[in-house]
Amino acid sequence: MRVLPQDLDFMMVVNNGSYQQIMDVAGYRQMGKNGGLRLATKQSWIGVVAASTIRFRRSLRLWDRFEDTSRVLGWDDRVFYIEHRITRRGELYTRGVICLRFLHRRSRERISPHEIVRLLAQQQGHAVPQSPELPLDIAEWAATLNHDVTANESVVD
Repeated sequence: MRVLPQDLDFMMVVNNGSYQQIMDVAGYRQMGKNGGLRLATKQSWIGVVAASTIRFRRSLRLWDRFEDTSRVLGWDDRVFYIEHRITRRGELYTRGVICLRFLHRRSRERISPHEIVRLLAQQQGHAVPQSPELPLDIAEWAATLNHDVTANESVVD
């Protein structure tokens, strides 16, 4: 991928919101590769970002080439945890993690990640995997999302 003029802010570096958009596009590409996009379309599911965190290490500038590598870190009863790593020439520039929840398009009923994984495994003729253990930093972050002390309710529910 390459940084385009519309990705820039007034400081002439990639706008923080553009990183989220880049990661969104990469997520859909990944879903297309693993059959998830076809399954979601067939089932009338939509993916919704429930929470995200991002860490910036370096700035991308106009016309810079970069790569966005996405991977599913794991899942729980509510969301998938998906990591995006934006690199340039092998060096990490930005790391983002999102909590992705799926809803039925019409009813807005939540779809369990376990059900999605089961159907994907079945579709591909694989055994149903268990979620990998989340990396410690993500597990700690996820724990903070499960309870919003000001509202006294879960952030990602």
